[in-house]
Amino acid sequence: MSSAPLKVVVFLGTVKENRLGLRVAKFMMSQLEKTGHDAVLMDPAEKGLPLLEKASFFYKAGEEKPAVLVEMEEKIRNADAYVVVSGEYNHSIPPALANMMDHFGGSCYAYKPSGIVCYSPGIYGGMRAAMQLRCFLAELGCLSVSNIFGIPKVHAALGEDGTPVDSHMESGAAKLIKDLDWHAHSMRNHRESVGKPN
Repeated sequence: MSSAPLKVVVFLGTVKENRLGLRVAKFMMSQLEKTGHDAVLMDPAEKGLPLLEKASFFYKAGEEKPAVLVEMEEKIRNADAYVVVSGEYNHSIPPALANMMDHFGGSCYAYKPSGIVCYSPGIYGGMRAAMQLRCFLAELGCLSVSNIFGIPKVHAALGEDGTPVDSHMESGAAKLIKDLDWHAHSMRNHRESVGKPN
């Protein structure tokens, strides 16, 4: 049984101007680091991936793969869990999020848990996108845990730097992280003891 800190990749799902999601991602990174996780943020605005033309797994042996894909794939494959920070675009999953995650095959994500953190400036907190994310993440092989951390009126809940306005934000994040940790430790221990199915 490994005692090493859990490695968590946080996916941010927005690139649009004046995006609110960045403050949510900063908040979740802070909460994960505070609880001893080895967390890394993947921001599509920083990674600059093009619209998906050639996924990482379509590169043949000996064919040069873009450095950004090599770096991202290594971190995704080595992660123990994922946190997906998502807004809601037309009541659905943000295209930047699907585009980023779809660059990598299911074998990178398989047999690891994911946690959904959704948000919106309105009262629903991005829940319609969260319901679709459950299906999306399941097909990638990283089933989402039962708890969903939804943040309504996100502009009033977090400062631009990710600082929470009140303790409800921290308690909500703690519930998700606790749920994610249980599954991540269990799955990591089982992967290490018996491996993955062929």
